[in-house]
Amino acid sequence: MTTTAPTPRIAVIGAGPGGLTCARILQRHGIAVTVHDRDHGPDARDQGGTLDLHEDNGQIALREAGLLDDFFRLARPEGQEMRQLHATTGEIGFHHVPEEGERFKPEIDRGHLRDLLLGSLEPGTVHWGRTLRSVEGPAGGPRRLHFADGTVTEADLVIGADGARSTVRRALSPATPRYTGISFLEAWFHDADRRHPDLAALVGPGSAAAADGERALFAQRSSGGHLRAYVIQRVPADWIAAAGHTAQDTDAVRTLLLDRYRDWSPSLRRLLTDNDGPYVDRPIHALPVPHTWQHDPAVTLLGDAAHLMPPLGVGVNLAMLDACELALALARHDTVAAAVRAYEAVMLPRSTDMQRLLDGAAEGLLSAEPHQEHAPSGTR
Repeated sequence: MTTTAPTPRIAVIGAGPGGLTCARILQRHGIAVTVHDRDHGPDARDQGGTLDLHEDNGQIALREAGLLDDFFRLARPEGQEMRQLHATTGEIGFHHVPEEGERFKPEIDRGHLRDLLLGSLEPGTVHWGRTLRSVEGPAGGPRRLHFADGTVTEADLVIGADGARSTVRRALSPATPRYTGISFLEAWFHDADRRHPDLAALVGPGSAAAADGERALFAQRSSGGHLRAYVIQRVPADWIAAAGHTAQDTDAVRTLLLDRYRDWSPSLRRLLTDNDGPYVDRPIHALPVPHTWQHDPAVTLLGDAAHLMPPLGVGVNLAMLDACELALALARHDTVAAAVRAYEAVMLPRSTDMQRLLDGAAEGLLSAEPHQEHAPSGTR
């Protein structure tokens, strides 16, 4: 920032790809920043599946972060392969095989991306074990951040990169995510090439999907021999509880699924029966369309905190592009207020357009027609 005023105190809430990208680009421009995250450390929990970072948004952010070459060393271009399978036969219909050297949207494990970004930050940037309870103080700042551990800190700019259930969002907007009517049930397969060779061959090096108009399966390879599958259904959000079970009741849930998918190919039904460990219930939520707020020079949002949409391959890319543009705005404007206004003038129309495009689009995952425009990616 080209100003002689005191250095602004910038706090990013959330150490996901968006928050860490913002911090990295700020530091590259000599701007101090602190990241607060509720996890007790970088290895506190599984970071989720694989992500495809697009050339026209996610990769732009990594270039500004000075990490694009490192990303390509970690990424899996073969993960761009996509197979559309027939639900009743398991045979391949549509099949996209990436060309040699194709790098439009290579895959990377979410955990590997996070490690790349964390390793690029100055020591001590991320404060772990900080669950934000509230953002207080006057509009325009400074704002007081109250954490569950009793810590209170002040910031001249609070950046909400804290995802679908954002606490920072409440300082700007009363909006809350709503259930889309589509639910994912996640299943894991470890050491797939040795322990689940038939499924590994079915999915291939990238991903495979099948649908019959009412239900779908999507499976995707991660690094290290892992597979993740997503059982996709149009059901009430509490469908497992309504049947008297929890997602931890693996055998009982599996029985329900086998009945729902009874007419499907035996090869695909193994994605319901051979998983390692319990399922993970992931009902899909989205923010109202459009989601905007009145400008506040001391608080702003990026990624899912700003524009939660169904996980159809765009979420992390938009979050990282948001982060990049916000960081660059802060580097190029004389005041925080001017930077936030410039950022929101670009981000809000873009996210509104994408929200409208994807509103109800999760239903398309159930279609038996060949498609690859939007595939599940990087579930939260």
